[in-house]
Amino acid sequence: MYSFAQRADMQVVDEPLYGHYLRASGAAHPGREDIVATMNCDGDAVMSDLIEHAASLPATTLFIKHMAHHLVQIDLQFLLRCSHIFLIRDPREMLPSLTVQLPHATLDDTGLKRQWQLLQQIRSNGQEVIVLDSREVLLDPESVLRKLCGRLGLTFEQSMLHWPAGSRSEDGVWAKHWYQAVHKSTGFSAYQPKQDFPAKLETLLDECLPWYDKLFALAIRAQQPGA
Repeated sequence: MYSFAQRADMQVVDEPLYGHYLRASGAAHPGREDIVATMNCDGDAVMSDLIEHAASLPATTLFIKHMAHHLVQIDLQFLLRCSHIFLIRDPREMLPSLTVQLPHATLDDTGLKRQWQLLQQIRSNGQEVIVLDSREVLLDPESVLRKLCGRLGLTFEQSMLHWPAGSRSEDGVWAKHWYQAVHKSTGFSAYQPKQDFPAKLETLLDECLPWYDKLFALAIRAQQPGA
């Protein structure tokens, strides 16, 4: 989201269905009361308003960041009017971070299974799904973003590689719980593999890997050195 927000032709929206998801699921997330109190929690109304009013925005394109598991108990017809980018992260690296905020996280909390279900549904409608893997992006941000933009029919812009440190006005009220690292960043940091994986998460990892592996097989790859 921060990368695409650097483009003059983009307006970004941060997780507009978070309130809907918390209301529908009853999930206990950090900042739940603030999120539900400050957002429209009617997911169908939220997406109808966003899609219908997109044409009146100053930017030519509306970039909406969703979490896959937020797309529950909602009419998904709006997906027909969108292009789709799925961002994934190896659960061996994602789970230790996720469980800092959600100590009892489940497969549903990772969104991986839901991403695969959504991918199948979107493809059945004759639409393309572009898959990005976070490791591939960090290995060579420019080459991956160039390929991504090409598949979206956009011209790549160097501005997408850097952004000012700190928060954005579009950040959700949940930013203080989840965005500490991105607020310190000014671009894509070099990829650093994690060395240790907590044994207590092995069972959850086993649940996640089959879904991640299927998605990763479709992901845009970084340019290989010398290629």
